[in-house]
Amino acid sequence: MKKLLIIPTYNEIANISKLVGKIQSLNIPDLDILFIDDNSPDGTGEVLKTFQEEMPNLKLIEREGKLGLGTAYILGFKYGLEHGYDQIAQMDADFSHNPKDLIPLFELANEHDWVVGSRYVTGINVVNWPLRRLILSKGANVYTHLVTGLPIKDGTAGFKCWNRRVLATIDLDAVKSHGYSFQIEMNFRAWKAGFHCHEHSIVFIDRTVGQSKMSKHIVYEAVWMVWRLVFMNLLGKIKPLPNKKDDNS
Repeated sequence: MKKLLIIPTYNEIANISKLVGKIQSLNIPDLDILFIDDNSPDGTGEVLKTFQEEMPNLKLIEREGKLGLGTAYILGFKYGLEHGYDQIAQMDADFSHNPKDLIPLFELANEHDWVVGSRYVTGINVVNWPLRRLILSKGANVYTHLVTGLPIKDGTAGFKCWNRRVLATIDLDAVKSHGYSFQIEMNFRAWKAGFHCHEHSIVFIDRTVGQSKMSKHIVYEAVWMVWRLVFMNLLGKIKPLPNKKDDNS
């Protein structure tokens, strides 16, 4: 079973070498790692190129500039579908997601449509966040559930593993969120397409090296985007793609 791990990067020079080493040391069968780098000024992309010389399973797509988290994942999802991967995972590059948790995520994806590495399914499993950030994150998930009905306790999580049948059914070109609200939109579209999510408890550790990408714009986008999803759904504009033959499904 072919597996792809998508990791967007922007100025992750302090983390990237260690991250690559940790993931490769897991020896996950049939795993390719796709980095999507937004022309990092700190040279993240150049470091990844040197790894490619000795690691044939490491793939790199370089973009011209900082184009956003959502567009990076959409590009990665399309790459995964076009190249015949059966399971497509996503994670952050800053070690807030423990690479070791990739193993249960891939295993659970054999039984479920998609799997979320969840901070809140068994309580609150977050380390090193200030209280304000924790309240913002937890509140965003409660707000999302109340507005959309999305039955996921951690709808904003970015650590996931998708089965290709889910991504092949979502109209990826219609996904418009660019920041962290992208996670909510993808979950919502998958749920409305009739798929079921499994939440696997993880411990989220806030980055200790590098700079956070969180901004007020990202928060505002998420506030309004959930209402946009609800209205689009009411108008019948969120629909799964027509069923088509997929030899990899």
